[in-house]
Amino acid sequence: MKVLITGGIKSGKSSYALKIAGEFQGQKTFVATATAFDEEMKHRIEIHKKERDPGYKTLEEPVYIQKAAGENMVLDCLTMWMNNLFFNGIEDQWKGILTSFLDSMPDNTVIVTNEVGLGNIPPDRVSRKYNEYLAAANKLTAEKVDRVIMMVAGLPLILKDNGE
Repeated sequence: MKVLITGGIKSGKSSYALKIAGEFQGQKTFVATATAFDEEMKHRIEIHKKERDPGYKTLEEPVYIQKAAGENMVLDCLTMWMNNLFFNGIEDQWKGILTSFLDSMPDNTVIVTNEVGLGNIPPDRVSRKYNEYLAAANKLTAEKVDRVIMMVAGLPLILKDNGE
């Protein structure tokens, strides 16, 4: 089953993704897109690592997610991935990279992202462009998966379910 989990910051997305992936049989691959650019981020990454079962093979791929290969995959997360594209000045490549990833993702994949469509319109052009691109990436991903779940206060809301 291919699943997209969206929601607000700290809504339980990553934990729920691991719960779903825990049902997958065989080797599991965790694709981490976050980079430890400051002490707070290093701490958050360590917390996420401790949540994972030690049986995961971890691939750190902050930009070229289409290169990630493995079975039973969790990609966490599109939000940080898009941030990395902007940081590297290659944000206009998002659609090609994401489409390539989505076209080759394994049958059992859970993708985590943030929902940016519920907030304020940012006052600066770069932030508006970031929101626009991430929203488009989320829509594209939602089209390609079997199930879309939105996390609210730690509770999953099923938005799309093509079932298996």
